[in-house]
This record gives sequence, structure tokens and C-alpha cells, in this order.
Amino acid sequence: MSGSVLRLGVNIDHVATVRNARGGTVPDPVRAAKLAIAAGADGITAHLREDRRHIRDEDMRRLKAEIDAPLNFEMAATDDMVAIALATRPHGCCLVPEKRSERTTEGGLDVVGGHDHLKVAATELASVGIRVSLFIEPSPRAIAAARSIGAPVVELHTGAWCDAIAHDERDRAAHEFERIRLAAQAAESQGIECHAGHGLDFETARIISALPQIVELNIGHFLIGEAIFFGLEATIAAMRASMRAGRTGLPLEQATDVVVGTA
Repeated sequence: MSGSVLRLGVNIDHVATVRNARGGTVPDPVRAAKLAIAAGADGITAHLREDRRHIRDEDMRRLKAEIDAPLNFEMAATDDMVAIALATRPHGCCLVPEKRSERTTEGGLDVVGGHDHLKVAATELASVGIRVSLFIEPSPRAIAAARSIGAPVVELHTGAWCDAIAHDERDRAAHEFERIRLAAQAAESQGIECHAGHGLDFETARIISALPQIVELNIGHFLIGEAIFFGLEATIAAMRASMRAGRTGLPLEQATDVVVGTA
């Protein structure tokens, strides 16, 4: 698994957030998904929250019908969401924790305490060919629980590490990155495909791309924010360049001709 090509999944939730702020149909998250794929995204992620604060049921239906790349359906492990996933049949479902009051996902699943419930949901989704992933804290204990649940993929929550870097808390950042590194190694040792995401920007994506066990990054809020200023195509190209530089060890200027966000 180590050394494999690093994929980029683009989360288009916050295109829908802007649409819903005013109502109507624009900007269209499905159009954003198509543009992202054309610009180099390997897949599209969308989180259908129970309160429908951004992505809606019709968005999921259209994404499945209209895009020509893998669709990753982020969802809480509830009966209603499982039923929607079974009807939609996305390429993959990433089970995530969800609280009505949170602005964004605040941490990984409690895969130990919620083991039995998550195993039922994961088994049902897998029975129709949906690839199941679990959004977890970066810890060997969580990796072991994910393996017991039967998930072939985990996505490591990188939010604490990114937050430490943003606040220039170097000791905490080093501690959190070491947790990610060890969790990625644990995932590989147990035959679990390892993804990572939450809070990543150009620099943190470059750094984490150096971990060979991680094969996919899922990034949304930062990309959509940068796209306001530089366009989605250029922003995704710059992210791919950051990832390539991190993976290969090349200087960024040798990884791409595109420069975004440096003014």
C-alpha cells in the first residue's frame, strides 16, 4: 500500500451552503463537482446532514446520476441515512459523527463505544457493494476497532493537528502529527486503506502527503474558500501540486507551473 498514488477527493458541501444562504438553485454543487473532476479531482465527497444544512437529497441523487467519478457519501450511521445510501448506491459511504449544534464535524467516530451499531450499518452498506469507511481519531485503538467492524477504509481526522499549526502551537502540532503517522502505519499493518482529512490547506496537505501509507486526502472548505478568489480549477491544480511536492519531496516550483494564493 505504501508509495501508491495519492488521490484527492473534493468535498462540495459548502457550495451548497452558499446556495442555501439565499435559497434558489445557484451556485449548483453538482456543477462544482463536474468542474472539480475536470480540474483533477479523483472523486467527490458530499455530506448529507440530518438537518440538510447544505447538501440536500436531490443533490445526492443528481451527483450519483451526473458525475463520472466516485461519489463518497458522508453520513451519520442512522437508519434513515443508511436507507438513503442503499437507494442512492454511491461508490463509498464514510460514516461520520454528527451533532445538530456543531458547525462542522468536531472529531472522529466513537468506534469503540459504538462498535456494534456501526458494524450493523457497515455490514448492510457493504452487502450491496458500497465501500465503507470510518472517520476516526488517529489512534491504533480506533484502527483496531475499525478492523473489527469490518471497514476496509478509515479516514483519519486531521483537525486537531491543523488547528495546532494554525495557532503556532508547535509542541501540540508535533504530538498530533505523530498520532497521525502511527495511526497510518497501524492501518497499513492491518490491511486497511488509509485516508485523511479535515482542516487541510496547501501547506498541511503538502506535509501529510509525505506519509506513504495515506492514499487519499479529502478536502472541502479550504478549496471552496480559495476558489472564491482564484477559481476552482486553479485552486485544485495548486492543491494537486502541493500534494505532489509532499509525496515526491520536490520543491513546489518543480511540482507545478500554477501558483495560487501567494499574493
